[in-house]
Amino acid sequence: MDVQSIRRDFPILSREVNGKPLVYLDNGASAQKPEVVIDAISQAYSMEYANVHRGLHFLSNLATEKYEAVRGKIARFLGADEDEIVMNSGTTAGINLVSYGWAAPRLQAGDEIVLSTMEHHANIVPWHFLRERQGVVLRWVDPELDGSLDPQKVIDAIGPKTRLVAITQLSNVLGTVVDVKAICAAARERGVPVLVDGSQGAVHMPVDVKEIGCDFYVITGHKLYGPSGTGAIYIRRERMEEMRPFMGGGDMIREVSKDAVSYTDPPMKFEAGTPGIVQTIGLGAAIDYVQGIGMDAIAAHEKTLAEYANTRLKGLNWLNIQGNAPGKAAIFSFTLDGAAHAHDISTILDKKGVAVRAGHHCAQPLMEHLGVTATCRASFGMYNTTEEVDVLIDALELAHELFA
Repeated sequence: MDVQSIRRDFPILSREVNGKPLVYLDNGASAQKPEVVIDAISQAYSMEYANVHRGLHFLSNLATEKYEAVRGKIARFLGADEDEIVMNSGTTAGINLVSYGWAAPRLQAGDEIVLSTMEHHANIVPWHFLRERQGVVLRWVDPELDGSLDPQKVIDAIGPKTRLVAITQLSNVLGTVVDVKAICAAARERGVPVLVDGSQGAVHMPVDVKEIGCDFYVITGHKLYGPSGTGAIYIRRERMEEMRPFMGGGDMIREVSKDAVSYTDPPMKFEAGTPGIVQTIGLGAAIDYVQGIGMDAIAAHEKTLAEYANTRLKGLNWLNIQGNAPGKAAIFSFTLDGAAHAHDISTILDKKGVAVRAGHHCAQPLMEHLGVTATCRASFGMYNTTEEVDVLIDALELAHELFA
């Protein structure tokens, strides 16, 4: 894998910040975009734009063809069939679709949803809606001291009242990789569906939803080197048949009269309104790009980065790394000894051109479990290098000198 060649594909990586070369380590929040994605968006807006699905003219047919082709790209990327893919604005939309369209009609007071404490708020808040409105009980499974999540503890939390397991494949804070395949297998034996949050997982490793055995799998485009406002959810066919529409409007109807409405077949049944046409075409270009490199190659490169970063960060005895599970991804959350707040550390790093995240990372239950209010997070992508790890270390040493 030629990382320097890949870096040249991303225009923003050539710029400077505060007079320093940009070291972008905020990929867990959102990844940068390669030129092919930018070009695809520009081409779609400048020469190919029209609304999809409704028109019979040339531009509408062209836009529809390009838009719908992305459904197939996502399906192949996830190891699914095209009619199992619902395209949307991202993970949040996908999980809310499951909450409103599948869970709300069938869960009653006292029914349980099993979650891990590592979940992103996108995989927490929709279930809190059901807790508030329908009396659903949320059962939490904590990670181990090293940040790993024991799949058996998740399995043991599945009881006679469990109606759903909602679990991340890869923690956006700790980088922990979860054995979702084992969880799905055990849950299926008990007749319990599983939703897997693949927002981070699909970026850093090959994914095959049929092999995982999940019922729902959500991804978001902006972390996958694609545009914001894009994403998709894989839904097992039998679950699709159990779901009611979440939103009503154009594209999801078959017939509408004053007295009745009938819906079209899935997946269009769950895609109301004019979609993000151009953004989705950009997502298709991003998927083509990462598959051209190869997810195995990306995973191998990031494994090397994770090992190197882990070694270097561990050499800073005043740095507190939160969670260091075996086989973790190249995501590191940390604090400094003393009174320095994560925001202060991030500001110092920014002066050196290093972009990291600071805050609770949309994971406040995990922050509470860790006993911290906020952390800094350095999250790596396929275009990052070991030399950039060294720049991060130098910047952290400066922050330590200033705050010691």
